[in-house]
Amino acid sequence: MNAITNPANPAIPTIAPSPELLSGLAALLGPKGLLTDPADMRPFLTDWRGQLTGSASAVARPASTEEVAGLVKLCAAHGVAIVPQGGNTGLMGGATPWGNHAGIVVSLGRMNRVIAVDPVGYTMTVESGCVLQTLQELAASHDRLLPLSLGAQGSCTIGGNLSTNAGGAQVLHYGNTRSFVLGLEVVLASGEIWNGLHALKKDNTGYDLKHLFIGAEGTLGIITKAVIKVWPKPKDVATAWINIRDPQAAVELLSEAHIASEDAVTSCELMNRTNLDGVFRHIPGVQDPLPGGTSPWYLLMEWSSALPKAGVMAGRMEEFLADAMERGLVLDAVLAQNESQARAMWHIRESHAEAGRHDGPGISFDISVASSRIPNFIEDASTAARAVLADIRPCPMGHMGDGNLHFNFKAPLGMERDTWRQYLKAVTRAVNDKLRDYDGSISAEHGIGSEKIGELLHYADPVKMATMRAIKVALDPQNLMNPGKIFTV
Repeated sequence: MNAITNPANPAIPTIAPSPELLSGLAALLGPKGLLTDPADMRPFLTDWRGQLTGSASAVARPASTEEVAGLVKLCAAHGVAIVPQGGNTGLMGGATPWGNHAGIVVSLGRMNRVIAVDPVGYTMTVESGCVLQTLQELAASHDRLLPLSLGAQGSCTIGGNLSTNAGGAQVLHYGNTRSFVLGLEVVLASGEIWNGLHALKKDNTGYDLKHLFIGAEGTLGIITKAVIKVWPKPKDVATAWINIRDPQAAVELLSEAHIASEDAVTSCELMNRTNLDGVFRHIPGVQDPLPGGTSPWYLLMEWSSALPKAGVMAGRMEEFLADAMERGLVLDAVLAQNESQARAMWHIRESHAEAGRHDGPGISFDISVASSRIPNFIEDASTAARAVLADIRPCPMGHMGDGNLHFNFKAPLGMERDTWRQYLKAVTRAVNDKLRDYDGSISAEHGIGSEKIGELLHYADPVKMATMRAIKVALDPQNLMNPGKIFTV
């Protein structure tokens, strides 16, 4: 593990809390609320991948909005920087303090209360430290669906999901996290509490402030509560594992599926044989649904309906896939016969990140382009990467339905990690230059954090960056909220 540095912004605040401040925080937060022992702090200072390790003088664990407001006011008065943290499952270092950070980490994990569930109004009001899977299960117990679905859902928290505008596998039908947030409560950099905790679908009273904080990665304030929209729980779900001709077939199949399903496509995940083989090697208990596929390209597709007519979706999907097979778009397919088989298919898809950690040197790009342009982009970006390193192994996969690719490249077989690192900057520039040509985004759902600051500065529209900086300076003039993340100030 490497301590991260901040070459893009070496002037981030590094003021350590005084004994007076630490004493004040301890009194405010109580015996469980402040960690200063290095062993206790370590899990909060290292990212989920084990690749980044930062520093802090203390980890604060508030149990209420009032405690968050109080600690922010104390830190602001002393000029001490804060790094907000949810479940610490992010992939861009957004919740990991810099190596020269001397302030505090604020973990929201103790703020995990469900305030209200309104199944009639289709909302839940929750604190930001609630674990995503817990909220999914709570919604299901009320015959409702919280559609946000991530590989880390067993440990990520809703506050972190909101702060990164998390995506996941059902964005094409339900939208990003931003799409189902009705209201927020936020502690500002001043320590003031903004109460926008309203379950309103219409509120046209000026700027919609909640959207400033969703996706801001804790750089403008700390989200403490949210009102979240939920949906009817699907009663009839069809899930299929499909071997397809090529990515162009995936585009055509998805386009036709929207009509054939009466716009009930809830997921469409593109996978590559190289990635799948890694999952089957490294993840215990998984089985290949279609061994011996004749093409390296696969889709995991799901159609869902809230109507209690079991089997209708499966019948439609089977007929649809049979027709696509006759036309050569689909080479082979298997439909899940029950919920257990569907979960097994999804487990394979959700294990890609974990398998990648064990499968040798590689690099992954969380990017997006228009869905219809994915096939050409895969070909052109692969060609650009091979121009840098001829034997590099492209293995793109991701959320086909919303254009979000997790474009992975693996090192040539037998290449040592140190040698591989020498090519990473050139490969990154080649892929992102091609992405710029396609009018795409360098970050589809993982955010910027500390990892992509340089790339954002290189590619982003300067007017956009100037506007973002103006907002940051206005709301956080001391640059104390997660400094050095997303951009420099």
